[in-house]
Amino acid sequence: MSRKITNSFFNFPTLKVARCLLGKFLCRRIGVKTISLMITEVEAYDGFNDKASHASRGKTERNFVMFGPPGVWYVYFTYGMHWMLNIVVGPKDYPAAVLIRGVEGISGPARLTKFFRIDEKFNNQPVVKKTGLWIEDRGVIIKPGKIKIGPRIGVSYAGPVWSKKKWRFYLYD
Repeated sequence: MSRKITNSFFNFPTLKVARCLLGKFLCRRIGVKTISLMITEVEAYDGFNDKASHASRGKTERNFVMFGPPGVWYVYFTYGMHWMLNIVVGPKDYPAAVLIRGVEGISGPARLTKFFRIDEKFNNQPVVKKTGLWIEDRGVIIKPGKIKIGPRIGVSYAGPVWSKKKWRFYLYD
């Protein structure tokens, strides 16, 4: 049994949403085919003070989506070659998002977006089936002991405090 996730799921504190996304399914419709894989790794970016967040310098043309309503995709280009997939979470005007870092069988946010054929056309689109990219709850229960917590990856520029925040959540056997 699968259940589409609604915007209310994303309107909670960032770290809570990040953990709750583990075990949900990222779904992408490409033509008549649908790809669905379980989310296994995420990272949280929370608020104005988070120096690893795009929002730490205020609202820009690139990050304005983070300041919008929850349940919207924030897709951006990085290193001149990779798309990154994030979901805006929390209340409107509070910039927070969760980066989808991995799904079953695919580790790394750039590999994930390449496999799912995700690019800028999803930026600022709602996380709903109609857009062709959505998340489903298929009833998978993740036991707390199966969730590992660690620092975010690739954010050393944020300084010693923010780069060491244990805001990456992932599943392990």
